Amino acid sequence: MLQNIIEFKANHQYVDLKEDLPKPIKLNIPEWYKKLQHSATKLTIKGCVPVMDSLTTGYVLSLPQDIILKNNVLEDNKIISRMIPSVQDTLKTIDLNINVEDVDQTHHRGQVEGSPINKKNLQFPIQKLLNPWTIKTPPGYSCLFVPPLNNEDDRFSIIPAIVNTDTFSLPINFPFIMNGDKYPVLDTTLKRGTPYVQIIPFKRDNWKMKITGTKRTESNKHEVTFLKHSLDIIHRYRTKWWNKSSFF
Repeated sequence: MLQNIIEFKANHQYVDLKEDLPKPIKLNIPEWYKKLQHSATKLTIKGCVPVMDSLTTGYVLSLPQDIILKNNVLEDNKIISRMIPSVQDTLKTIDLNINVEDVDQTHHRGQVEGSPINKKNLQFPIQKLLNPWTIKTPPGYSCLFVPPLNNEDDRFSIIPAIVNTDTFSLPINFPFIMNGDKYPVLDTTLKRGTPYVQIIPFKRDNWKMKITGTKRTESNKHEVTFLKHSLDIIHRYRTKWWNKSSFF
């Protein structure tokens, strides 16, 4: 079977540290999900294969450094929104694409004027996380970048995007928004190793939309099909319609 390769490349000194390397996201299953039990007498979301696929599809990036977030915080008689990087000694001499200076990497809020992003970010500039990894996929393949699905940090999240990683040859940096909906004032530290980006590679194709309505006989046939499989409700999707994908 043909194996597609997604390559993560960074400064060799950083790679040699063997810390916070990209990994299959299936190695980052949340504890709340692991603890769930699913049985004939207790149906839970753990029996929903589409949700399981959201937790196991693709790869994950983790923060390469501690970062202090301050949003809507009063400091020196001024309300501020800041991202303060903390770089460990082992990284200071390595040429990396990470936040190392006490200077904000930001996008002005006017760049997303009218977007709900501004309201959630409490009208402050949009901070940007620099990323040491260049990502390469085979010709014709792109990557969807999203916060970890069903497992994102409730303090912040990247702005989802798609990049043609077969042709784009630079590190991809990630603008993110702070969760002002939940935290009107935020003063916290994001620890190094915190998962923050889920990467889902996919093949680019052209599509054409088609809208149809079922005939009554077809609707009846679907009802019979669901009735036929109703006795297998616990694992019906898994056994009848699911095709497993692998990410290593």
